[in-house]
Amino acid sequence: MVVSVAATGSETAETLHATFFSSRYVRDPLPRFRMPEQSIPREAAYQIINDELMLDGNPRLNLASFVTTWMEPECDKLIVDSINKNYVDMDEYPVTTELQNRCVNMIAHLFNAPIKEDETAIGVGTVGSSEAIMLAGLAFKRKWQNKRKQQGKPCDKPNIVTGANVQVCWEKFARYFEVELKEVKLSEGYYVMDPVKAVELVDENTICVAAILGSTLTGEFEDVKLLNDLLVEKNRETGWDVPIHVDAASGGFIAPFLYPELEWDFRLPLVKSINVSGHKYGLVYPGVGWVIWRSKEDLPEELIFHINYLGTDQPTFTLNFSKGSSQIIAQYYQLIRLGFEGYKSIMENCMENTAILRQGIEATGRFEILSKEAGVPLVAFSLKDSGRYSVFDISENLRRFGWIVPAYTMPANAEHVAVLRVVIREDFSRTLAERLISDIVKILHELDTRAAQVLKISSAVAKQSAEDGIVTKKSVLETEGEIFAYWRSQVKKKQTGVC
Repeated sequence: MVVSVAATGSETAETLHATFFSSRYVRDPLPRFRMPEQSIPREAAYQIINDELMLDGNPRLNLASFVTTWMEPECDKLIVDSINKNYVDMDEYPVTTELQNRCVNMIAHLFNAPIKEDETAIGVGTVGSSEAIMLAGLAFKRKWQNKRKQQGKPCDKPNIVTGANVQVCWEKFARYFEVELKEVKLSEGYYVMDPVKAVELVDENTICVAAILGSTLTGEFEDVKLLNDLLVEKNRETGWDVPIHVDAASGGFIAPFLYPELEWDFRLPLVKSINVSGHKYGLVYPGVGWVIWRSKEDLPEELIFHINYLGTDQPTFTLNFSKGSSQIIAQYYQLIRLGFEGYKSIMENCMENTAILRQGIEATGRFEILSKEAGVPLVAFSLKDSGRYSVFDISENLRRFGWIVPAYTMPANAEHVAVLRVVIREDFSRTLAERLISDIVKILHELDTRAAQVLKISSAVAKQSAEDGIVTKKSVLETEGEIFAYWRSQVKKKQTGVC
């Protein structure tokens, strides 16, 4: 690529016609902490940044993320065409505002909100589920505070009951907005919130119980129906009115299409609000989320701001003000482009590919599958024997093949369980699933061979030490150093000719 610049006294024709990679822009160090004094050509800025970004992982092979990494070209064009629209300018972009309202109503009906066809649903588009959860939590806190004040009771110690498997945004809400987070601890083999234990933690200061429809750890759906029934009974006995929020960030665009009979949404009377991530299985690029309330009464009016300095009265309930319109437009595109039939077909395909991957991993005989067959399309699995190497070793080695597969430990009280997790998205084909299985098998073989060699050398070193009358307990670092020295000596012996 030729960098196009205007000629100056110090520049020659050779400079102007040289390729970018022989120009001064790749010879000088890149600015990292201070803005450079001089401008550079747009082509140079692009090439420099583009080259550095090549070191990022491939989003399509990022199996750690639930976030959408592929959309149709037509939707890509809509996103680019609207990338300069600030969503908050509702009066200036009334059609964009209308599209958001249509999305809110479509999602509310998908979640069986008790509204009529011609009624307007109560909800808002957000940057993602994190903001959606903050807004829902604030609504619960304010409603609880108002009720306590009316009763003449203290309202300074609110709490939320969740499972220890919740996403970090719940911990952020609790810390930022001064709400105690009461977590139901996990146990080995049961990695979601136990509804019975959750209700036991509920007290008069509980502003809501948060259930997860699609745990980040294993993809499992929590039993919202049982939680609702137990909480109804406790509210009846105590006179309280503790509600439920469903964090359906991952499962909200899955359950309606794959498990329509599953009761988790507004069909349950205590479910007052639901959040969902449009940029996950809503099939939109990041970042867009949605929060829907059961009725207008569940969103306190004092949390809604009315502004008019952009042209007309605009009600707004967000943590941020300015945000892009592109993802909201993209969400509407997906909803009308795919329809119920299209979403159902995509989710079924994801589950089929999940089953293929699950079967392949099980066939190795080396792993225990922790995720359930029903839930979010993912496979979470742990090593049956982690004595010679760990899931973290497997995760690190998979990067050699381009795969990004996370390894992590479970929350309290199951920290001793370490797992790998593969998320299946729309763009993860059966061919890729089979290739991933093949690469995992290769890595297992390599790690087995390496572990056997280490064991053999360690035994030889220990034997030699015993023969020399030296009995010492060596550290792992010392053992590795000895192994390295051994291999280096072996390599030197084999060197012949010119190196």
